Amino acid sequence: MKYFLGSYLFTALGFICAYFWAIHSNLNILSALFVVFVLSILEVSLSFDNAVINAAKLEKMSLVWQKRFLTWGILIAVFGMRFLFPLLIVAIFSKLGLGEVLNMALNDTDKYSHYLHVSHPYVITFGAAFLIMLFLNYFFNKDKKIHWIKCIEEKLTCCGKLKGISSIITLILIAIVQHFSPAQDKMQLIISGVSGLVIYLLIDGMSKALERHAEKFSENTCTPKFNLANTCFINFLYLELIDASFSLDGVLGAFALSKDIVIITIGLSIGAMFVRSLTIMLVEKKTLKQYIYLEHGAHWAIGALAVIMFISAIQEVSEIITGFIGLFFITLAFISSIKENKKV
Repeated sequence: MKYFLGSYLFTALGFICAYFWAIHSNLNILSALFVVFVLSILEVSLSFDNAVINAAKLEKMSLVWQKRFLTWGILIAVFGMRFLFPLLIVAIFSKLGLGEVLNMALNDTDKYSHYLHVSHPYVITFGAAFLIMLFLNYFFNKDKKIHWIKCIEEKLTCCGKLKGISSIITLILIAIVQHFSPAQDKMQLIISGVSGLVIYLLIDGMSKALERHAEKFSENTCTPKFNLANTCFINFLYLELIDASFSLDGVLGAFALSKDIVIITIGLSIGAMFVRSLTIMLVEKKTLKQYIYLEHGAHWAIGALAVIMFISAIQEVSEIITGFIGLFFITLAFISSIKENKKV
């Protein structure tokens, strides 16, 4: 209960805000509250694998940065990704100022959702490229010792001997997506996909470099604190980017349920808060060590999500499918972990 108390309080506050916003905007109150509820459930179902990935990274971070992930991180997730990010996307594609876009979001929802729909393929390709790199680098790691689906994962580790293979596969996927896209979208899709790839390489490279640097000077009494702080900061950015990539589909898809940006932000933010609380619980209870295949299942779910996101750049895909696939891999990995524990 202690892990989710903040989430429950945040939920209560969210529904109160949604109630008064519905009155202020002359919306159907019951309908607005129902949309908030559905979006919060949808966000949790889509992001359970995100919580597992976050927990794996968060375990390596100091207690201070773990708390910052839950405080600063939730502010970024709520205000940044669920509210400000869609406004920025529309501002870029409409070539309007942020203030004008905010006014559009509040007073001309049809026009606002139109611009979001136009930008959907480019934004989703960026997120897909980032997530597929995360998936590939996890399974292509030649030092990986524990395998869940052994017949596949053992062979995938061999690919790690081929330098740059993850980037090559990602570029091929981007090329396939742009091939089936309208002519006017091709260049923008390539730029978006390559941007996701490059940002992943930068953040992942910096994180690993700082971790190696911290290990190298582990015997020094002063240097480790500095290195740990830098490593935690980079890993914090890493987690926020992962969260951002996960939330892209949900943020853009939420407009199918409502065109009111405030209602959407409240619903998705409640879900994001529960995901953060779940992440902290997984870390403190050492769940990933108890259930050794959970991280594997989460990465398989990420791979499936990335492929679906690539497909959705050219063909609409139901979010029910996305949520079900993630839940399927996590559940299967959990059951496999329990069976493995019984063998010991």
